[in-house]
Amino acid sequence: MRTLTIGFLTPFYFLRAGTLVSIPALISTPIIFLFLFGSKVISKIFGLYPVIGQFRKERKEKWYYTLMMSTGLTFGTISALYGLSHGIITQEQYSYLVAAVIASAVIPTMIASFAFMPYHLLTPKKGAGKVAVTEYGIDEE
Repeated sequence: MRTLTIGFLTPFYFLRAGTLVSIPALISTPIIFLFLFGSKVISKIFGLYPVIGQFRKERKEKWYYTLMMSTGLTFGTISALYGLSHGIITQEQYSYLVAAVIASAVIPTMIASFAFMPYHLLTPKKGAGKVAVTEYGIDEE
């Protein structure tokens, strides 16, 4: 029941959080957004990469796991919405924070998927015939 409730209500939460973002605030000073985005991603990379390096030795794997784990979408939006609803931050500040949080979840995930996917760890499905794992994905024959 808990899983069903969370699965049903989560999209509504993110829709609500997204509707409070002020696009004019983001367009007026994009340097603030870029600074917040860059500092969030860089701090996560500096914190994760050395630890992941202890468990994974291949460079592509280290970068893949670092980028995939460097998101903070749920906590970032919840804390920003809490700040906005309690008058701690303004709507412009909220817009910068939520945009940076969303971008720091989407952009590293896209980079990890396209540039650092560890294809050698993918296993072919049983009964699929001959399967070749290449750097471009899984090719079934």
